Order: sequence, then structure tokens, then C-alpha cells
Amino acid sequence: MADLTTQLAGFSMRNPVLTASGTFGYGSEYEGLVDFGKLGGITVKGVSPFPSHGNPMPRAVEVYGGMLNAIGLQNPGIDAFINDPHYLPALRCLPCAVIVNIWGRSVEQYAEVASRLEAEKRGIAALEINISCPNVKEGGIAFGTDTGEAAKVVRAVRNATSLPLITKLSPNVTRIADFARAVVDAGSDMVSLINTITGMAIDIERRTFKIANKTGGFSGPALKPIAVRMVYEVHKAVDVPIVGMGGIRCAEDAIEFMMAGATAIAVGTAIFGNPAAPVQIAEGMNRWMDAHNVKSTKEIIGVM
Repeated sequence: MADLTTQLAGFSMRNPVLTASGTFGYGSEYEGLVDFGKLGGITVKGVSPFPSHGNPMPRAVEVYGGMLNAIGLQNPGIDAFINDPHYLPALRCLPCAVIVNIWGRSVEQYAEVASRLEAEKRGIAALEINISCPNVKEGGIAFGTDTGEAAKVVRAVRNATSLPLITKLSPNVTRIADFARAVVDAGSDMVSLINTITGMAIDIERRTFKIANKTGGFSGPALKPIAVRMVYEVHKAVDVPIVGMGGIRCAEDAIEFMMAGATAIAVGTAIFGNPAAPVQIAEGMNRWMDAHNVKSTKEIIGVM
């Protein structure tokens, strides 16, 4: 049996497989379908200072090579997340690492959520900062497409919490390595990438957009070569753990990300077709490593 134990900044996991934020709800939705004891950890759906109903329907559609979604970061808000027994109280009982994804519409709102979770941090392994949100105070520019804005968010969150920080990078930029350097310099302990790529689908018979928001985030298998390339570029640019994601469906995909430089990986779109995918990927990685006489994941991280 290979050693899949994974060390991230500030916590460890039994294996390097996480669920990606937005694809696994808050964990309880998959109770009875997934053995949480066989996961490295889960990343919950994004939490904001206020409840959000998200975007109007339809807001998800299957497309060639993956899917488009414009859910709109629907969530119950930080008060309900902390107090409702279906959220944080239930997450504290899971036998795997729990990472909480956070977002806001201003720098101050990110810091507010981080501060609230700092006071309730028992059972939380880390915070993942979603910087793909529009900054309403700056005319709607996404935090993740401006290095200065990204750094401001990370710096504010860093000042609000002692929890390990993962910044989730947007691929909708020209030089993703610049953003990795900016957020690490601002205090991020890790980075995760890639988030979805902006896309669109049109119903040519009805002459309407397939999702009400017109554009949405594209994810799925077709994204993988782009994601692997970006993980490789970021690995060369910063010396922090990387959580790689984007189209991972099997153990071989996960191994590819790790060879490019990822310390851990996250499974997202594949879960919608197969809720057991993350567990199966972890088991498949074990078999691959045994077959190739790889004793530990440390032997393959960044070998390219």
C-alpha cells in the first residue's frame, strides 16, 4: 500500500483527494452515498456574509466536453452556516478535513466572513478564498482578474484569521503565475486552480441562451489540458502547496496534475455523474502507485 498521506499548510489528509467547492454542497447532501472516511477532505459551497438565492433558472446545462453553470453562489449566509445543525455543526462530525470556501462583494465582506469563522474554527482545516467574485465598489471587476484587488482580499482575510488560507485562482487571466505570486506575497498559504472558464451556450431552435445568466462557468473534461498547464506554470512561480482541479475524472488524471506540481487535487464536475468519483480516484491512485513502485505521493509531485 502506497503512502497517500498529504501535508498541506497547517493540516494533513489521509489522501490528496478533495471535493471541489460548489460540487458537493455542504457534505450532508451526500450522506449515504459517499464514505467520508475514504476522502482526504471536502470543500464546501461558498459562504458569504448574507444569504444568497443565486441566479434565476435555468442555471446549469450539459455541453460538449463538460457543463456550464451560473448558480450565482447560492448559500444560506454566515449566520445560518454557523448555527444551523445541517451546516457547520454537522461538518464538525466528519472524519475528513473540512475546507470552507468564502466570498463577498467587497474586501470588507471577505474579512467579515473570515472573522466569524475564526471565532468558530473548531473542525475547520482551512479557508478557501473565492476571488472570482465581482467587486461592487470597483464597478464590478472580478477580484481574481486584478492582481492588486486579489492581494487586497487576501491581506484582509489574513488579518482576520489564523486559519490556513487557500486562494482559488481564476483562469480568466493572461498570466496566472502573476496572480499566484500576488496572493502568496499577500499571505495566502496555498493556492487552488483552476476555477471555471467563462463560456456560453445557445439554443439555436429557440434562439435563446441555454442559461438565464447568458454566460456561465465552463467545467469538465475538456478543461483538463488548460488546467494542467496552469498548475505547471504556478508550480514554477511559487513555493506553496497547490490544489489542482479541472476535469479530473480518474486516478490517471489526478496523477497528471500532481506531476505538473499539485500537492493535492479536487474533483468537481465528475461528481454530478458519479458521486463516488472522489473515493474511486483515491483508490485508483493507490493502485497506480503500487503498480509503478511509487511509495509516496512526494515522489511524483512536480516531477515535470
